[in-house]
Amino acid sequence: MVRIIGIDPGLRKTGWGIIETDGVRLTYLACGTIRSDASKDLSDRLMMVYKGLAIPLADWKPAEAAVEQTFVNKNGQSTLKLGQARGVAMVVPAMCGLKVAEYSATQVKKTVIGTGRGDKNQIGAMIAFLLPKAKPDSEDAADALAIAITHAHHRKIGELKMRVCA
Repeated sequence: MVRIIGIDPGLRKTGWGIIETDGVRLTYLACGTIRSDASKDLSDRLMMVYKGLAIPLADWKPAEAAVEQTFVNKNGQSTLKLGQARGVAMVVPAMCGLKVAEYSATQVKKTVIGTGRGDKNQIGAMIAFLLPKAKPDSEDAADALAIAITHAHHRKIGELKMRVCA
């Protein structure tokens, strides 16, 4: 069994979800949402994300991590802040010795719901189907579980490519 943490980074809300896989089965372990206080300075908010991710990493000790890639939106300031939160979301597992995989939102949707153009309701429905014990407290936590599922699926493809190329 391999334990995976999926992270959906954000400055206001960062979702995290932990699953285990044996290559065929998926098992839900935990998920949650880190909320930062919008009245605080940016550095304080980033520290809230850092501390919030350090807890499940220490408690659950995943072996692998996956983070959603940043999309660029029309507001440059928002994109920059999201990128900073994403940087924190990547460095916390890296500090624990984990290699961090990255997946686009489209790739996560294609893997979990079968199309790259799905919505949050479809992600939630597939999480309920694939991980029936999961009760995410936010869409961000559900997205984090979807990111972990995506990694569980694609990590095997990566291993096979490495074997074929070796």
